[in-house]
Amino acid sequence: MPSAIQPPAGPTAKSRTANMSPIKPQDFGYEQARHLLWRAGFGGTPQQIQTLASWGPTKAVDYLLSPEQVEFDKVKANLFDRDIMAPPSAEQRQMYREAQKAGDEDALAKVRLMRQERERLDRRQIAEVQKWWLKRMVETPRPLEEKMTLFWHGHFATSYRTIENSYHMFLQNELFRTHAVGKFDQLLLGIIRDPAMLAYLDNNDSRKGKPNENLAREIMELFALGIGAYGEKDIKEGARALTGYTFQDDAFQFQKNNHDDGAKTILGKTGKWNGEDFVRIILAQPACAMFIARKMYGFFAEELPPTERMSDRELPPAAGQAVRTMAGSLSKGWDLRETLRQLFLSEHFYSARLMGQQIKSPTVLIVGAIRSLNAPARDLSILNDAMDLMGQNILFPPSVKGWEGGRSWVNTSTMFVRQNILTYLLTGKKPVGYDATADMMKYDPMPLLDELTKADAAAAQDPGRVIDYLLKLCLGHNASYARQPLIEFVNSRGGSLTPDLVTGLLLLITAMPDYQLC
Repeated sequence: MPSAIQPPAGPTAKSRTANMSPIKPQDFGYEQARHLLWRAGFGGTPQQIQTLASWGPTKAVDYLLSPEQVEFDKVKANLFDRDIMAPPSAEQRQMYREAQKAGDEDALAKVRLMRQERERLDRRQIAEVQKWWLKRMVETPRPLEEKMTLFWHGHFATSYRTIENSYHMFLQNELFRTHAVGKFDQLLLGIIRDPAMLAYLDNNDSRKGKPNENLAREIMELFALGIGAYGEKDIKEGARALTGYTFQDDAFQFQKNNHDDGAKTILGKTGKWNGEDFVRIILAQPACAMFIARKMYGFFAEELPPTERMSDRELPPAAGQAVRTMAGSLSKGWDLRETLRQLFLSEHFYSARLMGQQIKSPTVLIVGAIRSLNAPARDLSILNDAMDLMGQNILFPPSVKGWEGGRSWVNTSTMFVRQNILTYLLTGKKPVGYDATADMMKYDPMPLLDELTKADAAAAQDPGRVIDYLLKLCLGHNASYARQPLIEFVNSRGGSLTPDLVTGLLLLITAMPDYQLC
């Protein structure tokens, strides 16, 4: 079969050494480009995969790591209503106090009704923020920017359910996007000034003489150091450093009168530390670079057990080497772009241990199917509901720890939803009935075959060649166990590869267990 028609396999993943040396250009083919697009984004079409393969590893990786060079709509601050949950004015507070003092139940009931109406409007707006972000992930020409925004959302997990302010969730989402591939130190400094995080971990109520330990604890345990790299005294002293760090309306506010300006000893350093000092002391700890490198490696390369179950010293040799190399890069200046570049260009990243072994999160499953198969997004509300049923309700992480990920994504209940949502994207069919827009958004799979037919127009009518091509696109390998049943499926329906029949093939392939992996 001519290589110009069938995507070239390149050298097998097993033949490569699993180390952090740069992959050789001749070892970077269709399989590697596809792997890069799924891990550094949300998959790619055959044309996108072939383009990156033709560029070679360096140009492909640098393109993905330079989102600012690709034009896309800039996120505007007025995209959503910032005033729904705005704090009451001085006049409104005075009226409420007077109503309380006078025992005016009618006036107080009116205030409560107004508050309930604002909360209802805000719940409606958070659903719109969810749909906006999902749509952005689907449409962006800068996939790594959104993939990193998703990563930081799971790392600095903050839930609307607790803070009940949709605009603050939107602002935090944009904070993650701004620093997506920037500097981690700047992002961590931004987190202690972020209204959503300050409210989520109760730091807005932390004041001199009565510090709240939540933010200091989670920065050390979950955001920057990991268990074992600090003590309880460090948390208490860190909480003192963060007193007075609050917000007014949508902006950070430092309340000097509520800040404890006394001497504090944090991780062996003594001084009159404030919140920024607290962050810089943490960044100076060797454990910090290792912790962040390990989290990034687990998200982009392969899942690793949490540090409390497996220490850094106990990591598998190849993974341990990769994490240490990434940590070394991070510690030189906290440059996330350069650290990811090191990973994405390494031989290790394209080893058999990693390729096709990561379970797709619900977000990656849905966004990846739309982007790689050119499927219509259809109804974003239905997609968000499906993501919730599959265990990943974006902007509503289950706890400050974020989503567990990995095998937790897949069980008998979620597999049912996973298969149904792919059927919905490809056909418009829901578990009960069809989407009303199914006829207007009819899926045409034939453009997926353009790369196959470039050198031979007849290739699209050869069932074996089309099946091999689609298996390679969807699964990353030829899945020899599935080839004959798929050919029999085509033959049982007349053998002519019409758009409906190609869609049928995609329905069967995306229902395979291997499709849950990337």
